[in-house]
Amino acid sequence: MEIKKAVLKVELHDEKAKKKAMKTVSGLSGVDSLSIDMKEKKMTVTGDIDPVCIVSKLRKLCCTEIVTVGPAKEPEKKKDETPKKPAGDQKKNPDPVAYRLAYHPHVPPYYYVSCVEDNHNARVIYW
Repeated sequence: MEIKKAVLKVELHDEKAKKKAMKTVSGLSGVDSLSIDMKEKKMTVTGDIDPVCIVSKLRKLCCTEIVTVGPAKEPEKKKDETPKKPAGDQKKNPDPVAYRLAYHPHVPPYYYVSCVEDNHNARVIYW
């Protein structure tokens, strides 16, 4: 069992919606603690949780998105006195292809666009 901390962005507009959201999330298994910041519209949930499950439950009440998911306790940072690089040396625009391949390796680097005229079995639906 891994204790996680998930920060979610929730669109709660009043106290009634806040209470419903807290009741919904606190009823899920594995939730140890729960807090909501109404000013920043963020909910923090810690415990042995599945953030996707929490979001799916909350989306029935309000618009919800996952901001961050990580370990519950942040490891203590050691004070390293390594010189920091100036801001000008950092790469401002990373290579979009390398970024996509790093986070989506299963997606091929190409895509196929078909036309209705090319596919005779295609249907066009007009609204």
